[in-house]
Amino acid sequence: MMSRNKQKRLSSWVLVFLFLMLVLTIAYVLYSQQESAPPAEGGSLAVHFIDVGQADAALVICDGHYMLIDGGNAEDSDLVYSYLERNGARQLDYMVASHAHEDHIGGLSGALNYAAVDTAFCPVTEYNSKVFQNMVKYLEEQGRSLTVPEPGDKFYLGSAQVEILGPVQEYDDTNDTSIVLRIDYGETSFLFTGDMETGAEKDLLDSGANVGATVLKAGHHGSDTSTSYRFLREVSPQYTVISVGEGNSYGHPSDEVLSRFRDAGAEVYRTDMQGHIIAESDGRTITFRTEKEADTATNPTGSPTLQTYIGNAGTKKFHLPDCASAKSIQEDKKMVFLSRLQAVLEGYEPCGRCKP
Repeated sequence: MMSRNKQKRLSSWVLVFLFLMLVLTIAYVLYSQQESAPPAEGGSLAVHFIDVGQADAALVICDGHYMLIDGGNAEDSDLVYSYLERNGARQLDYMVASHAHEDHIGGLSGALNYAAVDTAFCPVTEYNSKVFQNMVKYLEEQGRSLTVPEPGDKFYLGSAQVEILGPVQEYDDTNDTSIVLRIDYGETSFLFTGDMETGAEKDLLDSGANVGATVLKAGHHGSDTSTSYRFLREVSPQYTVISVGEGNSYGHPSDEVLSRFRDAGAEVYRTDMQGHIIAESDGRTITFRTEKEADTATNPTGSPTLQTYIGNAGTKKFHLPDCASAKSIQEDKKMVFLSRLQAVLEGYEPCGRCKP
C-alpha cells in the first residue's frame, strides 16, 4: 500500500505536470494567433516597385513601417534618396540587399545617406566590389552590419509577415545566392526572388518552400534564365511585375518568359513601360497604380491561330505536331492538347527543339 508521503509527492508531480501542460497550451495558442495575425483594422500594405531602369528596387510600407528591397545601380542613388524622402521613409525597419550585384545594391548608398536602418540583410558579408564596400561603410557609420538570414526566418513589418525562403543552398553563381522572401498580408502575398535562376528555383521547390503568391516580382528582370514553367506553376501569380530598363541591351523581358506569363494567366506590369508601379493590398484584394500609361500592351499576344500540341506522357514535354520528337512518341504515351495553356496546366514543358 502506497504511503501518505509518496501519495503527496505523486500528487505534487501531477500538479507540476498539469501546470506545465497549461503553460505550453497557452503559449501555443498565443503563437498560433501571432502567426495568423490579421491586417490592422483600416491598415494597408503598399509595395512600390521603383523605376530604376535595368535594375531592381522596391519600397514596402505597412502600418507606418518600411522595408527597402534593393536599390538599383549606383547612379540611382539620388532617385532612391528622393523616393524615400517623398514617402517619409526616414527609418527603415529592414533593408534587404538581395544579392551583391551592382544593379541591386549600388543605389543603397543613397538610401543609407537618408534613412536609418534597424536591420540589413544580405546573403554575404563580403564581396569584392566598390559598391558593396560603400554599402558596408555607410552601414558601419550607423553602427550596423550585414546579417545573413536563414530559410524559415520570419519577422513582421507592421501587420505584414515576411518569411525568408531562400537560398536553400550555397552557390558559386551570385545570381543564385539571391535572398528569396514572401510577404503575407491577409489573404494576399508578394514573392521576391532577386536574380535567382532556374537551377536554384528547382532547389527551392524541392525544399518544400511555400512559394505561392498573388504577386510575383519576376526573377532577373524577365530573363529566360529564370521563372521556369515548374516554378511559375507553383507560384501561380495573378500579377507579375517586371523591373526592367527601356530598350536594354539584354533583350529583357524575353519573349519566352512573357509567353510563360500569358500561359499562366498572370497580368503583367513593367517599369520600362509604366514607370513606378504601386501595388496596394487591403488584405483581400490588390489594386495597382502606375506612374504612366503604357503606350502598347505590356504582354502582347501574337496573331491567334488554331494550334494543337502533342505531349509525351513519359518525358512530360509537349511539341508541335511536325516536330521529329512528336512523331517518335509511342501511341500509349501520346497526348493531344488543344492549346498551349492546356499543356502547361497539365504539367508539361515545351520542347527545346521545336519551341512550341
